[in-house]
Amino acid sequence: MTEAEIAPRPPTAGEHEAYCAVERQLAILLRRAKAFSVGMGRKVHPELDPGAYGLLVRIDQSSPMRSSDLAAYLRVGRATISRQLKVLEELGLISRSPDPEDGRAHLLALTPEGSRRLDDARSAREGQLRTLLAAWPEEDVRLLARMLERFNILTEGLNP
Repeated sequence: MTEAEIAPRPPTAGEHEAYCAVERQLAILLRRAKAFSVGMGRKVHPELDPGAYGLLVRIDQSSPMRSSDLAAYLRVGRATISRQLKVLEELGLISRSPDPEDGRAHLLALTPEGSRRLDDARSAREGQLRTLLAAWPEEDVRLLARMLERFNILTEGLNP
């Protein structure tokens, strides 16, 4: 193949408009999702840091898990994750237990209290989504979920 065959072609006016529309809508979604997560975190615990809701969700999905694996998944440093996990542990939302495969490491899991609080917040979140999407046919809700999943898969390997 020649360089001309590999080089991307300039976008058409319609493509440019479409990508600009996606960028605008994605920016709105991300801003609102951040605010939404802050509210969800407060539903879990009033002292919870806004970003900690996502930590709890990931621990719940993947527990038991090492803090280093959580840090790698979220693309943050170990010191950052350690500080955040310390707060979650102090609030009684997570526990650490020795990793039987590596005595230096610990495994994270939600405590029963953490699990209960996360379930309550998720129920509230589902209620909000049901209210927002109540007028949509079920197939449209499923389509939205599939499209978001496809987009999330595309972004898994991206670095900010």
